[in-house]
Amino acid sequence: MTEHDRDILNALLRQDLLSFTAKCFGWLSPSQPFTPGWHLEALAWHLELVRLGQIRRLIITLPPRHLKSIMTSVAFPAFLLGQDPSMRIVCASYSGDLSDKLALDCRRIIGTPWYQTLFPRTRISRDKNAVSDFTTTALGGRLSTSVGGTLTGRGGQILIFDDPMKPDDALSDAKRKTACEWFDNTAYTRLDDKRTGAIIVVMQRLHMEDLVGHILAKNEEWVQLNLPAIADIDERIAIGDGRYHLRCAGDLLQPEREPQDVLNVLRETLGHYNFSAQYQQAPIPIDGEIFKWGWFKTYDTAPAHASNDRIVQSWDTASKAGELNDYSVCTTWLVKGQDYYLLDVFRKRLNYPDLRRAVIEQSQLWKPKSILIEDKASGMALAQDFKPGELTGCYRPIAIEPEKDKTSRASAQSACIEAGQVHLPKSSLWLPDLRAELVQFPSGRYDDQVDSISQFLGWMRRPRSDAWKARVTGI
Repeated sequence: MTEHDRDILNALLRQDLLSFTAKCFGWLSPSQPFTPGWHLEALAWHLELVRLGQIRRLIITLPPRHLKSIMTSVAFPAFLLGQDPSMRIVCASYSGDLSDKLALDCRRIIGTPWYQTLFPRTRISRDKNAVSDFTTTALGGRLSTSVGGTLTGRGGQILIFDDPMKPDDALSDAKRKTACEWFDNTAYTRLDDKRTGAIIVVMQRLHMEDLVGHILAKNEEWVQLNLPAIADIDERIAIGDGRYHLRCAGDLLQPEREPQDVLNVLRETLGHYNFSAQYQQAPIPIDGEIFKWGWFKTYDTAPAHASNDRIVQSWDTASKAGELNDYSVCTTWLVKGQDYYLLDVFRKRLNYPDLRRAVIEQSQLWKPKSILIEDKASGMALAQDFKPGELTGCYRPIAIEPEKDKTSRASAQSACIEAGQVHLPKSSLWLPDLRAELVQFPSGRYDDQVDSISQFLGWMRRPRSDAWKARVTGI
């Protein structure tokens, strides 16, 4: 490269955020190719309008792994500080680890020789040198924090909220409320000048009442750049000064990286609910949407039990007997490879002695290789209350400690149901009650059968070694 060519390239990097981002990506991820796309032009242009003061409130929603964090939380702050080293920027993400990682990447960029050639006035001060909070010699800088963290006495001219909530927390009403309240009561007040300061929220959608849903419900004037993986409508999207990308319904966001067959696999793996939110940026109402009755396969007669198949029972136990208390439920499954056939549902209100007898009777009836018992309420004692060999077909029950809340556990298993791996009988005495509970969940009165099913599916789909699986299942 000649000196003249180098000067032209440096001038481009100083003035064009997209080119600057490509340079940052190549330096931070040297083993990965940079794949250009019109959506990156759209991202860069909207961020440039923020820098120029033409957009004060910006929402960017797009699927994961499309360079949103590198551009908005790493390259853009470094670019801003290169243009004006006195700029004060605050960045927040859902966790301290993620915030620190993005801050460290930004700081590394600023410390590279090529950056210092581009922006000789921008230098990190030695007086304050923390990973999450670095300042420039011109008293600007980048402060990072986690959502819910303290910002007392601190503020900035531009606030960037990048992935303010992790997907695992999206179904928690309490965690969504905490994130939204923190945004309203703490972060929103940290602008140095509320008339000229800018706020950027960039994320994948997770729930109808996530932070983006919360903001849009207020009817405030926000510009939204919404980029679903598959276009739902015909749309003209600004990608530069007087330049637009015409996107037609059905067009893929970046087919070079995620063609239709890849998206089909993602839809099957994530399930309808999660794919609609995270990839289509169109979260659906959760009530009645976690399970769709049409997702379940049906059978007339259960298939024959082959030598490499196994029976598994899953128990969800109530705390005590009584008309107003929950049922204790045992679902019995035939496992044939990746297909799961629900053979029977035992559901009854029982006191502890009767519950213990019921576990023995159900094991004698079906001879399961594995018995799962939820490790809470009466199940905590129940799982430890059987001597080795006391249960037919099973050496000892397996205590399952529940993770997260009921809705999160059920939603996590909806994908394999949608994929057609779960089979129900076409007719059974217990089928109507089961159907009512499934389609009403989580707003229905009962959830004990759902708990038993999600516990079984979660246990079957957990990563585990072949040796461990053979030890607990006997195959």
